[in-house]
Amino acid sequence: MSVPRLQIALDTFDLPAALGPLQKAAPHVDVIECGTILILAEGFHAVRAIRALFPDKQLLADVRIAEAGSKIARMAFEAGADLVSCVAGASLTTIAQVCSVAAEFGGEVQVELADEWYATERAQAWRDAGVGHVIVKRSRDREAAGDLSWKAEDMDRVDELAGMGFTVTITGGVSFQDLPVFAGRSVGIVIAGRAIVAAEDPAAAAAELKAALAKVWS
Repeated sequence: MSVPRLQIALDTFDLPAALGPLQKAAPHVDVIECGTILILAEGFHAVRAIRALFPDKQLLADVRIAEAGSKIARMAFEAGADLVSCVAGASLTTIAQVCSVAAEFGGEVQVELADEWYATERAQAWRDAGVGHVIVKRSRDREAAGDLSWKAEDMDRVDELAGMGFTVTITGGVSFQDLPVFAGRSVGIVIAGRAIVAAEDPAAAAAELKAALAKVWS
């Protein structure tokens, strides 16, 4: 079983606040996420700037497309993104539009599952449309409410979705202490945001997570 890739999530309110920790942590991360908050604050300028600085890193524009799929996807890919995200509630028509534009650019599409919603039939429809990635998450709001656990249903989602051929990403305040829960499961990407960006030493935090991934999935 391969070791998951490490993704840094940049959800700061401006680009300088994102670039500071990113430039330190970049040698230890595989995927850079221009987070929803960052793109709302800075627009696709943030995607262009990070693409220019890190041309060899895979870059996700976390735009969480709900509709206007072809238009938003095109803006993201033209700005330099390799992946774009859609919300699980988007219509299949919207998902198909995003996948069509992604195919033009050689890009990839990711769907972010909601905390309390999941249907196998819907996931299969995404897969048939061309979606390659899904996110299983412990949401920011769930954490804020004090729910810091990963549940049995989260594990079931990971296993089922990986079995359907998706690259499964896990996110939600992930730290190295969380990782052993997922040992032996087909996780493709692990996202860390605050654990790296808010760390006193972002490079050390990213390196620690990278080493933990290798150890847990060895």
